[in-house]
Amino acid sequence: MIFVAVDIGGTFTDLVGFDSARSRFVQAKSLTTPAELVQGVIDCIRKSGLGLGDIDELIHGSTIAINTLIEHKGAKTGLIVTRGTRDVYIIGRGNRPEAYNLLFRRHRPLVPRRLTQEVEERVLSSGEVHLPLQHASLEQACAALKAEGVEAVAVCFLHAYANPAHERIAGETVRAAMPEAYLSLSHEILREYREFERMSTTVVNAYVGPKVGGYVRGLRTRLGEIGFRGALSIMRSNGGVMTPEVATERPVAMMESGPVGGIIASARVGHALGYANVISFDMGGTTAKASLIREGEPEMAPGYYVGGYASGHPVMLPMIDVVEVGAGGGSIAWIDDVGALKVGPHSAGADPGPICYRRGGVEPTITDANVVLGRLDPERFLGGELRLDAEGARNGIQKKIAQPLQLSAVAAARAIVEIAIARMSLAVREVSVAKGYDPRDFALVASGGAGPLHVLAIARELHIPTVIVPLFPSHFSALGMLLADERHDFIRTVYCDLAEANFAQLVAIHDEMVSEAAASLRYRDQASFQLQLDLRYLGQEFTLSVPVSLETLKRGDRNAIRTAFDKLYDQRYAHHSPDEPVELVNMRLAAVGKRPALKFPTMNGGGAAPVGKRQVYFDDERPFDTPVYQRDMLGPGARIAGPALVQEHGTTTVLFPNDVCEVAMSGELIISVGGAA
Repeated sequence: MIFVAVDIGGTFTDLVGFDSARSRFVQAKSLTTPAELVQGVIDCIRKSGLGLGDIDELIHGSTIAINTLIEHKGAKTGLIVTRGTRDVYIIGRGNRPEAYNLLFRRHRPLVPRRLTQEVEERVLSSGEVHLPLQHASLEQACAALKAEGVEAVAVCFLHAYANPAHERIAGETVRAAMPEAYLSLSHEILREYREFERMSTTVVNAYVGPKVGGYVRGLRTRLGEIGFRGALSIMRSNGGVMTPEVATERPVAMMESGPVGGIIASARVGHALGYANVISFDMGGTTAKASLIREGEPEMAPGYYVGGYASGHPVMLPMIDVVEVGAGGGSIAWIDDVGALKVGPHSAGADPGPICYRRGGVEPTITDANVVLGRLDPERFLGGELRLDAEGARNGIQKKIAQPLQLSAVAAARAIVEIAIARMSLAVREVSVAKGYDPRDFALVASGGAGPLHVLAIARELHIPTVIVPLFPSHFSALGMLLADERHDFIRTVYCDLAEANFAQLVAIHDEMVSEAAASLRYRDQASFQLQLDLRYLGQEFTLSVPVSLETLKRGDRNAIRTAFDKLYDQRYAHHSPDEPVELVNMRLAAVGKRPALKFPTMNGGGAAPVGKRQVYFDDERPFDTPVYQRDMLGPGARIAGPALVQEHGTTTVLFPNDVCEVAMSGELIISVGGAA
């Protein structure tokens, strides 16, 4: 079988394919085509040399959902709610994260008040119907939204997570009244309490739904027209894949579908090399991302805020915990009003791109700085497919940065890179130190086209002793998609005291979620189910998710659940309260369908002879005559001492003085960081 994964980034579109019969990988990279994203996918497939008719499964990750939301280019959306809750979505939460910011702005609602319609109905938190649904008010709401010309409708009734009967009826009525409108029902998106967060998640799904759904359908159609007959899967934010049908119904689940592929691959690579605890660091053309992996499993977050916690939109679906900063290869260096050098968050992207790309870019970027420092070979960028303009990059930095700051072009380039490294180090700190983990206890896995260029400097900054540069680092997110299993997450709010929990009810809810999951799984024959309970001490606001087994629920073993919670709480906060009552808030189920495992090819032995030398600037104004190695010529056991450059298609690994690199038996570069101890 032939499996292919395509990841669309802000600057490049990456492809990795695996032919299981020949045990052979193929890779391709092309510039992203923002105006026609599907064309970038097709360009990559053609460049790879694979025949579309030979591909058995294509896995795709894209930033179209999050870009639609951030750029406010979604559908005109209406909202139908329980009477009396019309302003819940607009008011949001009463907290003010930036108390001293005089220019603070709350979240900007995606649905204006005039497009929020109230309906006569009421369900209690127990699920009991207090006021039956009044059909006349529902029909009136549909007529009002239809007259406004809305393209999408979100329905979010009070306590529908406990009893969705009224929402189901409302869904049928909306479909009959507005058959062309995209519809999102809150109980199908998120069955969890907290009305504002549930409403926001449902609205976001409706807002991006028409555009994302059209994109997925367009992708299937275009691929089918040119010969693709295999299965199409879409990467989702929780690290799994889903069918196009699920992606069309729940596009909110693919908000971070691009970055998480690299995190999945980092976990697999780290575990295979004996590093169960790693930090994934991915630096692409637009952003840099960091994520923590413990005991071989990525850290999960119950949701996140698109656009930032202070004024972003809550999306409360499980996702891999990622910290992102605007520092990529295309991030623009600029001087602010007081004469200070800044880097990012604005990016030159793929069009026009950095100055050195010769596509009309005029603003100096991190990539331009690396060309000036000699760390990128202008003649062999992307294997020679793109010749870089080294003189143009130097002139751009000299004019825009060096002259105003009265520096040489080399000093200005070093300053640009050092500022970027400081910003990216903060992202790594946020996923580790800020959550109680010492980064020195982890290995740092570098990926992305710009990751290996900067990872050793970041590791040295944080005293991380080991860096791993995997195979295909510039295509690593796409590789991770090939390794990802199918995954669907479900949640039910079951609020009660743990001491009084009805375990027969919990088992019944578990079975209901399993049945719902089975309907969505493509690989249901190889499915496994992971159960967690969200627990907290009485009086607390937030919970910890505690893994439990179905057998524990069937036995009604409260003591085992309580002990597991106390242990996890102590691990996270260095104390626990064994005498305090514990509350159960939610049940979570992760349904994982195992995709066919890939058998990676073995590597042949080889030496470690440099292919040439180049003048490279490291930590001072004096260049080093630095040996350059070609990665595909390095065999297992090859050993390289820095300073050195290791070039490959799509990226270059920069080894500083005192760094020592050794090639693992499976081909990864394992680097001992000089001065990190």
